[in-house]
Amino acid sequence: MKVTILGCGAYALSLSLMFYKNTKNITLWTKVEEEKESLLKTRRNEKALPGIQIPEEIKVTSNLKEAIEDTSLIVFAIPAKFVRQTLGELQKDYQGTSILIATKGIENETGNLMHEVVKECLKTTKISVISGPTFAIDMANFVPTGLTLAAEKPEEEKIRSLLENDTLTLELSSDLTGTEICGSIKNIMAIANGILDGMGYPISTKAMFLTKALNQIKSLLPLLGGEEHTITTLSGFGDLILTCMSEKSRNFSFGKMIGERKSKEEIMTYRNQTTIEGLYTLESFKKLCEIKRIDFPFLSFLESILNGEKDPDALISYLMNHKSKEV
Repeated sequence: MKVTILGCGAYALSLSLMFYKNTKNITLWTKVEEEKESLLKTRRNEKALPGIQIPEEIKVTSNLKEAIEDTSLIVFAIPAKFVRQTLGELQKDYQGTSILIATKGIENETGNLMHEVVKECLKTTKISVISGPTFAIDMANFVPTGLTLAAEKPEEEKIRSLLENDTLTLELSSDLTGTEICGSIKNIMAIANGILDGMGYPISTKAMFLTKALNQIKSLLPLLGGEEHTITTLSGFGDLILTCMSEKSRNFSFGKMIGERKSKEEIMTYRNQTTIEGLYTLESFKKLCEIKRIDFPFLSFLESILNGEKDPDALISYLMNHKSKEV
């Protein structure tokens, strides 16, 4: 069966290597002509996945119609802010193929989750989501990793046969909404925990914050249409720990720069050179909470630190004076 992966970034490339274990018929799509030419020439993306070679059998194209022709599965592995635009280009040639969402995030303009955007644009219910504690470089190096697969039964069986292998295990769920919420909000929490790290606070302080964050997410899930127990899955607790505790996380690293009080120039350079999904998600999560009429003051508080209205030290005062178990 053919698998089409939309995106040629780190996660898209690492997923292609996972699918490659089960099928050699894989096509990567990028809208950027230079990115396509570079991959075809070198079979590498040293910036995204240093040292990782992409097999010659994996096709690379910038032609979307060609990419999805006769495919059995379309995988979205592009930044959330480009999903609707790409869906618009996909609509005229879409033939009801199964969709797997690896993109993490919430649409800024509408507050919609990615599976809701796909359903709206393509009028399909053949949608699944993967999310969990996997850095792309680790997956590409074939270390044992796991993901939550949120899907209905028919889609679940197809995706497991194509994606699960001897180094990637899939934990099954039917909670698309909860899985996406967990995969999105952890990027916000990673920025905050990075700030604590940048200010020099030890693991004890960061563990306190993560416990509060976990409980906050747990309480939010049913309010947003998800299931409370999803916080205990790989997409919940697993991804929260991974993203909030490692400098491989761009969100954590960005927060650390804030905590270290790096210059505005250094911070802006990092922002311009790096995709920091947590910044986009912070804005979109605020929108989602407004739509659902949910009070989540931590979002505005963190935003005030990131835009310079409050000093990073205010985060400690907030945590210590907020007596509930939640952030």
